Amino acid sequence: MAKLAQKGMTRRTAPKRESDPLMVASVEKAFRVLNVFCPGRQELNLSQIAELTGLDLSGTQRFTHTLLTLGYLSKNPETRRLSLTPKTLDLASHFLGGNRLVINAMPYLMHLSKETEETVNLTLLDDNEIIFVARFMSRHLLNTDVVIGTRMPAYCTAPGIAILSRLPEEEAIAILDRSNLIAYTEHTTYKRAALIEKIRLAAKQGYATQFEEYFLGDASIAAAIVDANGCPQGAVNLAVSRSRFSPEEMVQRFGSLVVAAAHTMSPA
Repeated sequence: MAKLAQKGMTRRTAPKRESDPLMVASVEKAFRVLNVFCPGRQELNLSQIAELTGLDLSGTQRFTHTLLTLGYLSKNPETRRLSLTPKTLDLASHFLGGNRLVINAMPYLMHLSKETEETVNLTLLDDNEIIFVARFMSRHLLNTDVVIGTRMPAYCTAPGIAILSRLPEEEAIAILDRSNLIAYTEHTTYKRAALIEKIRLAAKQGYATQFEEYFLGDASIAAAIVDANGCPQGAVNLAVSRSRFSPEEMVQRFGSLVVAAAHTMSPA
């Protein structure tokens, strides 16, 4: 079995339901099956799904059969391995088409991308991770592993730090404490005390930066999008190749633009 702790791949534990009488266990297990498929695990057999979900083989067979019947899984007739189908994108499509922040931000993201000719993203915080929900690519070469739906740890990304900087500090620290703080590259800030200082600096500056902390060669600057009460709703970030700009050049050239874009995207 391949290691689970590959970059961009996280194993989410099942939610605790012992004290929740309203939790429908079968629904949770069905989503557990769907969530084991990810980059690096596109096709799995029953035994692998059972191991990854913690279900027994009999239960795994019932849940995968149901998901096959509903059209969310398909089976390779030769290998008997299972994989996700395009139907699994339906929920994402409904979310993106109905989320007010995403809808409101799209024209401003497009304008920022055209104005700067750089890659621009909209991200949301989900517990201790950020999720990319909109992305406008630059003509300049940049990491192409990131697509809509990609998750990254909040602590080592510019949008993650920008969002954390607008939370009450105790909430931000609690998120750090729920994170697996490791060094993805030699440049990653991952010590708890250093991250708290980084969050405080971002709060003072109004933006956050990262330089090769998750991907080598990647640099990013981000600002949080806040509501009328100052609560963070997401973040806009601009990403460039580290070889094209020094940290000082990136901040000087794009800092005010990113902050202004985030302010414009803030809901009234």
